Amino acid sequence: MSKERTLSIIKPDGVEKGVIGKVIGRFEEEGLKPVAIRMARLSQAEAEGFYAVHKARPFFKDLVSFMTSGPVVLMVLEGENAVAKNREVMGATDPAKAAPNTLRKLHASNIEKNTVHGSDSADNAKVEIAYFFPETAISAYEWKR
Repeated sequence: MSKERTLSIIKPDGVEKGVIGKVIGRFEEEGLKPVAIRMARLSQAEAEGFYAVHKARPFFKDLVSFMTSGPVVLMVLEGENAVAKNREVMGATDPAKAAPNTLRKLHASNIEKNTVHGSDSADNAKVEIAYFFPETAISAYEWKR
């Protein structure tokens, strides 16, 4: 196993539902520790840039509109195999297909309002983290378990 970092976002629907503490608590219970965290309201340019990989897809415009509709919580999570663990805890993109007790099964409304985002690979995690957090904003604190 290897310690790594991943980006996690609590999306506008999660913030609106008031599940910020539950989501962060769940990550901590699963061994993923926040080493950087901030709340922000993404601009259209920020959302378009972050989701540029989906620009040609039919849902791009709606995704950008949703991600700019309210505040989000941006986090860098650190832990053993953080990318895979985060994705496991989040569950399938479509909450109807998500495993029981995953964040999306518990809190998401539908495939579009699915409460959380997580990096899909270690390489993408590095890019996504750098998009929102300079290295100096990430804690070097060694978490004890």
